Amino acid sequence: MSTATSETVDTQAEAAVEEEEKKQGTFARLWFQHYDLVILPMIVILLLLFLFLYVGTRDLDTIEVRVLAFDNVQGLLAQHLYLVLISTILVLVIAVPVGILLSRRSARRLQGPVLAIGGFGQALPPFGVLLLMAFAFSFGPTTAIVGLTLAALLPVLRNTVIGLQQVDQSLIEAARGMGMTSRATLFRVEVPLAVPVIVAGLRVALVLNVGTATLASYIGAGGLGELVQQALRLNRINVLLVAGGIIAALALLIDWLAGVAERIVVTRSG
Repeated sequence: MSTATSETVDTQAEAAVEEEEKKQGTFARLWFQHYDLVILPMIVILLLLFLFLYVGTRDLDTIEVRVLAFDNVQGLLAQHLYLVLISTILVLVIAVPVGILLSRRSARRLQGPVLAIGGFGQALPPFGVLLLMAFAFSFGPTTAIVGLTLAALLPVLRNTVIGLQQVDQSLIEAARGMGMTSRATLFRVEVPLAVPVIVAGLRVALVLNVGTATLASYIGAGGLGELVQQALRLNRINVLLVAGGIIAALALLIDWLAGVAERIVVTRSG
């Protein structure tokens, strides 16, 4: 009786050890796959903490205090996020349907010229494009949004085309063999499989928009670029450092959020 009990205890202990090793292996695998999603927000927090401590330990003059006031920074941040959000939505509304159209067999002859024009447009200096558009049309947020949309259009457009082209042809043929129409095959098979690639392009577009939106202040559209302008105009290094830190933290944070969304989409698609 005691021998059987001892064997049972040993078996349970071995099972517990195996279960613990399995949990550790799962944790290690998840950490290896997603460690950047943990490290990146920590970098953002440390950066913001450094800025807070830096400002708190400096003897700021009245001009710096006024420029770095919470209400002023908050208002400029809201303007910056507005420019990024609206332009990104426009990029999705324009680039995804055009990318789908270019991936169709009937329009593939246009694919090369359209992507080439998009690449040429993206190669142009964003600052020069925004200024030319402002002088040609008007200064303000509307022109800035149009410029940001054009600047970030290519990554989403190209990834939409590539994602749809990479869909396994046998899956498309199987869907058609089940009686699906071309439209149903596109939206129920091709697009869902291409979504991870499209989201990756959207992530690039978001980060581009955050950086380029800083230039929108030069055409009267507001945003965090106002802090940079004020720092340069008033020759205030403290303001310039804080402005650069906030813009970098915002870009890292948005890249992190887009990365989380991308991992979720890839996991569900897989």
